Amino acid sequence: MPQVIGAASLRALYKPHKPLPNHPNSQNNRHAHTQATNMAASSWWVVAACVVLAAAAAADPRDGFTAVSLGDGNFQLQWPYDVESSSRYSFDGTVRRLWVFSDDKPFKPQSGTNPRTEIRMTGYDYSSGVWQFEGTGYVPSGTTGVSIMQVFGGGTATTLMLHVYGGDLWYYHQQVVETNIYDRWFRLNVIHDVAASQLTVFIDGRERLRVAGKGGDSHYFKFGVYMQTNPSNRMESRWKGISILNKT
Repeated sequence: MPQVIGAASLRALYKPHKPLPNHPNSQNNRHAHTQATNMAASSWWVVAACVVLAAAAAADPRDGFTAVSLGDGNFQLQWPYDVESSSRYSFDGTVRRLWVFSDDKPFKPQSGTNPRTEIRMTGYDYSSGVWQFEGTGYVPSGTTGVSIMQVFGGGTATTLMLHVYGGDLWYYHQQVVETNIYDRWFRLNVIHDVAASQLTVFIDGRERLRVAGKGGDSHYFKFGVYMQTNPSNRMESRWKGISILNKT
């Protein structure tokens, strides 16, 4: 016959279980739960920081600026005075190619400056405000000892120069701005805040340099090739998508 168990026997058989290690009421579980919460919070902050940094890295240097109108008359070519311009410059409607040789003459007979084939941007010289140069550049391998972009006007002639030495882009000959510049297109943005006396250089949308200005009462932008120290025999740079912008 089936065995009948009384209430007393049932109470004797029943013993409350100790909380398992992963039971919500256990001290170990509370500690683990706290750790998990802290880890989740930390992870959230890491993700948030990454999002902020990614957004900053992806920010367009043009944001807040307005492009000015440019026509052919704003691009003033300077090249060795004793040769035809077509022997040092070409423009197919999109890409401007500028090259010069280390034994070339200066751009005018009375000038004692180094050989150059440059474009001097005209019509937008400035002495105040915040201005920006934008262009997509290309430097073929072998070109070295040359300036490819300038912000002209300063206590020592220029406020900023970007040189190429051995495949790297330099701030003058003092500091590397970008490595491995040869044989690739790169977007260059240079912002000059006159009042703050500050220049900021971006390569492909990422800030690569921030330096103080060098004084001067009037400034303008130049790009191309202008021989510096230890040059190659032939120097060349190519440019497209040139813009000048300002912030009002």
